[in-house]
Amino acid sequence: MTHTPCAFTIIGDVGVDVVLGPIDRWPTVGTEVLMDRSELRPGGSGGNAALAASYLGAPCRLLSLVGNDGLGTWLAQQFSGISASLPVCDAATSISVGIIHSVGERTFLTTRGHLEQLAYEHVEPFLTRARHRHSIVLLSGVFLTPKIRKDYSRLIDEIVALGHQVALDTGWPSGDWHDDLRLEMAQWVAKCDHVLLNEIEVSSLGNDRDLQAAMHNVSAMLKPGASLIVKTGAKGAVGIQNGASVVSAAVPADVFDTIGAGDSFNAGYLLGRVNGYDLADALEAGCNAAASIISRFPRRQIRPGELASRIALPDLLTGALLPTKAAQKS
Repeated sequence: MTHTPCAFTIIGDVGVDVVLGPIDRWPTVGTEVLMDRSELRPGGSGGNAALAASYLGAPCRLLSLVGNDGLGTWLAQQFSGISASLPVCDAATSISVGIIHSVGERTFLTTRGHLEQLAYEHVEPFLTRARHRHSIVLLSGVFLTPKIRKDYSRLIDEIVALGHQVALDTGWPSGDWHDDLRLEMAQWVAKCDHVLLNEIEVSSLGNDRDLQAAMHNVSAMLKPGASLIVKTGAKGAVGIQNGASVVSAAVPADVFDTIGAGDSFNAGYLLGRVNGYDLADALEAGCNAAASIISRFPRRQIRPGELASRIALPDLLTGALLPTKAAQKS
C-alpha cells in the first residue's frame, strides 16, 4: 500500500470524549446533577492535535487505532477528512468523560479500552521516509498506550532513521512519578528535537518543585539544538533552545472548555517549525492556535481550514520538498 508523504505526522491516542459542565463542586454519591453544556466529540491527545491541524488548514497524517464496536466506527469517521490510518482492534473503544469545573479546571474519567492495544506493529507499516527538510513526527499519549511504550525507543530510532524530527508530549502517567520512570523518559527525551510538556510535568520529570530549576534539569537531558517547550496554561509558553529562553504570552480568550488546549498548542507550534519558524514565532503560533480553538464550543462546529489565518502559515510545503533520489540523478 502506498502512503502519501506528509511533513507533519502524529502517532498517539485517539478516543471518544464526552465533555460536561460546569460544576461548582463534586457531586454527592447517589445524586444527579444537570449540566448546562455538553459535547460528544473525537478526542485523545493525538486526535486533538490532528483535528487542530485540520482547523488550521494544514495537512497531517494520523497513525493510531480504534475499537471494534459502534463507537470505534463513529470515531474513525470523524477523521475522514484527515490522512488517517486507524486499524481496528478486538477491544472496546476508549471513552473519556471530561468534567469542566467552574474554576476552570477539569477532571477526566477514562476507560482503558482499545488504547491499551496500540502497538508498534500497528504504526510501523505506515511510516514513510521524510521528503521535507523540516518534517516532524509527534508522539503523544504514551502512558495510555502500554504496548507501544515498550517499543518507544525503537520507534523513535526508526523515525529518526527515516529523516524526521521527533516531537514528544507524553502526558501524565497514571501512577506517581518515580526514579525509574524519570530514567525511562530521559532516554526518550535525549533522542527528541522538540519536547512539549506542561509545568507540572516538567517539575515532575526535572524532580524539583521550583519550575526554573526543573526546566534547567530537563534542558540538560536534551540533545544539542533540541527545544524544551513548557506550556504554562493561561500564562502562555516558555521555550528553551541552546541555553536561550523565549517567553510567549497567552492570547486572551473567553474559554469554557480547556480540554485539548495543550494539543492545539502542539499543532500550532509544530506546524510553525515545519515551515521554518524560529522558536519565538513557533511559540506564538502555538499560543494563537490554542486560543482560537479552545475558545470555541461546541468544538466540532469548527470547519477544516477555518482558523488558518490565526497562525499565518505560508503556502505549506510549497517548494519545501526535498528532491527525490531520481530527481537528484537527472
